[in-house]
Amino acid sequence: MSPIPSISVLLPVHNAEAYLEACLKSLVRQTWSDFEVVAVDDGSADNSGALLERAASSDSRFRLLRQPHRGLVQTLNNGLDACRGELVARLDADDLAHPRRLELQAAAFSRADGPDVVSSLVAHFPRQNLGEGFRIYESWLNSLVEHEDILRERFIESPLPHPSVMMRRQELIDVGGYHDRGWPEDYDLWLRLAAAGKRFAKVPQVLCLWRQHEARLTRTDSRYSVERFLACKAYHLVAGPLATCQKLILWGAGQTGRRLSKHLQRANAPLAAFVDIDRRKIGGTLRSVPVHAPDELPGLLRDDGQIIVLAAVSSRGARALIRRRLDALGLQEAHDYWCVA
Repeated sequence: MSPIPSISVLLPVHNAEAYLEACLKSLVRQTWSDFEVVAVDDGSADNSGALLERAASSDSRFRLLRQPHRGLVQTLNNGLDACRGELVARLDADDLAHPRRLELQAAAFSRADGPDVVSSLVAHFPRQNLGEGFRIYESWLNSLVEHEDILRERFIESPLPHPSVMMRRQELIDVGGYHDRGWPEDYDLWLRLAAAGKRFAKVPQVLCLWRQHEARLTRTDSRYSVERFLACKAYHLVAGPLATCQKLILWGAGQTGRRLSKHLQRANAPLAAFVDIDRRKIGGTLRSVPVHAPDELPGLLRDDGQIIVLAAVSSRGARALIRRRLDALGLQEAHDYWCVA
């Protein structure tokens, strides 16, 4: 077997023939040469296996594992078991890596106070097919570069695009690898790593081209639905920031707040009040919990014990307005309140 490389690129593949060759070429063009590609063919029924065989026969850095179709989570864990590098870089078979991706991300780990997880800026493509929602998400993702920013906003959405990330292999193993809990395996991993005290960073350069197409798992697999994202958020909120909370106030009695509150109550979170600006809801109840106007919030915060506010309003611009209101009340974000939408 070849010498142990410094980086293993973990590449799950399932019926990716249409995009795989371009992905593999982006890896061959890397300026960092000390790497291996652990490509796991998850029972592909198209020409993906032949393309991977051809890559492995022409470049000894490419290693091919075959298995019957097992799904993404098991494929990732099987591939992780085969990775030999100290660092593991993720890439999906339909995405592209910038030529300096491995070089620049590896450099971030070389610092004495370096992070444990390194992502980068990303660009969705093809641009002509990109909807407004993806443009907004891309802009938000690329605004989160420093550890504090990523940590503060981790309950809003997944702050790291999975195919852009490089991690220390042993730290990934230490937190149990990838889990299959019926929700997004990558978002669950970031929240577990954050809870374990790991540090995050992004190279402030676009190093991952993130292809959007109708067959992506994020569009076809129910694990990536809004409902499952909310279930994941609620689980990790209750296990983390809300673990010692004695009174929970949820700002938002609209669709997002209603759906999130369902999962929070199922997890026994101490939901005591909703806050909303809709006059039709104020004074009523939602899930047997009273709905208050924002002007009533100071009174709700006077009780003894730890009180946490979750801002769960997804309307454009609402997050900034709620933040200003809560800051003015003397609440500290990521301590007294969290934005979750």
